[in-house]
Amino acid sequence: MTQLKRTKPARIEYLKVENYRALKQVELKNITPLTVLLGPNGSGKSTIFDVFAFLSECFESGLRRAWDRRGRAKELKTRGSDGPVVIEIKYKEPEFPVITYHLAVDEHRGAPVVVEEWLQWRRGKNGKPFRFLDYREGQGRAISGELPDEQDTRLEIPLKSPDLIAANALGQFADHPRVAALRDFITGWYVSYFSVDDTRGQPEAGPQERLSRTGDNIANVIQYLAEQHSDRLEHIFEVLRTRVPRVERVLAEVMPDSRLLLQIKDAPFEHPVLARFASDGTLKMLAYLVLLYDPDPPSFIGIEEPENFLHPRLLAELAEECRAASERGQLLVTTHSPFFVNALRPEEVRVLYRDEAGYTQTVRAVDIQGIPEFMDAGASLGHLWLEGRFGMGDPLVNQGAPNPTKRGTA
Repeated sequence: MTQLKRTKPARIEYLKVENYRALKQVELKNITPLTVLLGPNGSGKSTIFDVFAFLSECFESGLRRAWDRRGRAKELKTRGSDGPVVIEIKYKEPEFPVITYHLAVDEHRGAPVVVEEWLQWRRGKNGKPFRFLDYREGQGRAISGELPDEQDTRLEIPLKSPDLIAANALGQFADHPRVAALRDFITGWYVSYFSVDDTRGQPEAGPQERLSRTGDNIANVIQYLAEQHSDRLEHIFEVLRTRVPRVERVLAEVMPDSRLLLQIKDAPFEHPVLARFASDGTLKMLAYLVLLYDPDPPSFIGIEEPENFLHPRLLAELAEECRAASERGQLLVTTHSPFFVNALRPEEVRVLYRDEAGYTQTVRAVDIQGIPEFMDAGASLGHLWLEGRFGMGDPLVNQGAPNPTKRGTA
C-alpha cells in the first residue's frame, strides 16, 4: 500500500465567534488537530459546526448566498444583539507566523455587508501585529508579497460591492500569495452533510477525486481510486472487511446509459448487491473510510454524529482513524456517543452547555475538575461523561451552574 502523504497542513489554533445564533461570545483556544464537541441537544454543537460551513460557503458561493440560506439576520444573529456577526480564526501555515483572519458581517437594508475584514500576523516574538489586508464595506487596502511588511506598498483596491469577501477576491491574484493561501485553505475545507440515501443513487460516470458533502458521488470516487490509487482502494476494502462481516469489495460499474452503479460484493455470494439494497451502516462506514483515507485529504474535515447507523463497538476504531487522519488534515467532530469518546484524550474534547441566559459556553474536558485524575486512575472518558462526572453538558442537570474548572473555559 502507498504510504499516506505526510505534508504538513495549515492548522487552526483558535476560533472566536460573536452573535452567531446561540454563540453570543464563544472562544476555542488551543484547538487540537482532532477536536470533538460534546453536549446535549441544542447546546450549540451544530452551530459551531455551521460556523465553518458558513465561512467556507462565503468563499465558495459568496456571502449573500450563505447569509440568505440561513435566514438572514433575523435567524442568524443572536437574539437581542445589535452587533455584527464576527468570526475570527488564527491559523498556522508551515514556516510562517500565526495569521489571524477576522470577518465581521452585518445587514443593511436587508442585504449582508462586510463591515470589517482583516488579515494580520506578528513577525517575530516581539513584533507588533501587522495587518496586510484591511477592508470595510468594500473599501480598503492590501499589501502584496510573499512576506508582506510595513515597508511594502499598500494598494488601495476597491471592491465592486460591500458584500464581497476581500480575501476571496484578492486571493485569486498571484501577487497576494498569503491571501491566496488563506483562500485555498478555506475553500479546501470539507464540512460533511452526509446522507446515506444520497449514496444509493446512480450518478453520471466519471472519476472524481473528492467525496461530496452529501456523499452522492461516492461511486465516482470509487471509480477514481480504482483507476489512480488501486492500492489505497484495496486498503479501504481491507479495513471495511474487518468492520462489516462478509463484505469482500465495492464495485463501481459503468452502465450502458453512462451512469455508475455502486455494488457491494459479499464473500459467500457470486453476485453483488446493489447499493440501494445495502445496509445504512455499510454505506456510511465506506464513506468515512473513503474520506479518511483520501490520498490528498482536505485541510479541514467536519463530521457530525458519526455514530449514526454504526455498531457501538466500531466507534473506538473510527475515533482512532480520525486521529490518524488528523496528522494530514484537521478534524472537527460532534458526537453523542460515549463509545466514540472513550478513544479520545481529554484535551481533544470540548463540552458545550447553555448558560442561564441561554447562550452557549464551552470548556475543555481536561480543564474540568477531577477529570485528569480519573483518567490517570484508568477511567474511560466516555464513561465519565455518561456517569455525569463532567457536571455540564448533561441534559438532566442544571446547565447554568457547571462544576468549577481548574483553568477556565475554552
